[in-house]
Amino acid sequence: MNAQAGICAEPNLHALYLMFNRVGDRAELVRRLAKVPTLWQSVSADFPDAGFSGLLAVGSEAWDSLYPLARPPQFRGFMAQEANGQQAPHTPFDLFVQLRADRVDVLHHAGQRLMALLGGLVELAEEMRGFRNQDCRDLTGFVDGTENPQGEHRAEVALVDGGEFAGGSYLHVQRWVHAMSEWERLALKEQEDIIGRTKQDNIEYASADKPLTSHIKRVNLKTPKGESMEILRQSMPWGTMKEQGLYFISCCRTQAHFNAMLDSMYKGESGHFDHLLRFTRAVTGAAFFAPSTDFLQRQGQ
Repeated sequence: MNAQAGICAEPNLHALYLMFNRVGDRAELVRRLAKVPTLWQSVSADFPDAGFSGLLAVGSEAWDSLYPLARPPQFRGFMAQEANGQQAPHTPFDLFVQLRADRVDVLHHAGQRLMALLGGLVELAEEMRGFRNQDCRDLTGFVDGTENPQGEHRAEVALVDGGEFAGGSYLHVQRWVHAMSEWERLALKEQEDIIGRTKQDNIEYASADKPLTSHIKRVNLKTPKGESMEILRQSMPWGTMKEQGLYFISCCRTQAHFNAMLDSMYKGESGHFDHLLRFTRAVTGAAFFAPSTDFLQRQGQ
């Protein structure tokens, strides 16, 4: 099975994120979605210097109406959280599209071509643009994605292996809004204690020195067998002059890892929730599955 290139793509300079809801005929939309992988290939061929990749994923609530004969075995809706005065809402969408490249004009071109392809069958519910901040740092100033798998291990973490849905990936997408003015009032050591790393050099605290409320302590989890719960993060900062934050995207071969991390952030261990949540809030949250290109094309026949 051929995975969509956008799942395991290496970091780019720019991103365009699009959320859609279906408004047109189901069968015709499935036929049009089958043409999306060819569209990605065409854009890549037209702009070989742009490092373009595309990714199409289907929402958990929309999957059965589009592909009623087969469903990824672990596919469940987004697990909303509410604890310690913090919330991670569930805001479902039918389709999610991630476009990434090193040229903004290429993203605009690809987005226009996609809108033309799906015209009359979907409505655009959200459009956001992501960008690389310095050396892949979040707007908080800390390096984002340090724990990401590298090389061939990216595919091992992100892609389903075997079965009808091989080459696909379970995605969780959240848009986070940072309280930057409050964050920037903190002393450097306070910020580092909240993250669990040094800010400038990106050095992880020793295990004994990590506060139980630090972000790293809350998301670096183990399975019952002692194996690391890994995800591939494809997140990027986003922002306007009024709001800014992180467009968080988790890609994984299982939904379990992200769900465990989110639960740990909000509910914590003995009440020790992630104190990064005091300075950022999730305003969207949705679960998707990004099928292989083979699956998309086969369903459209």
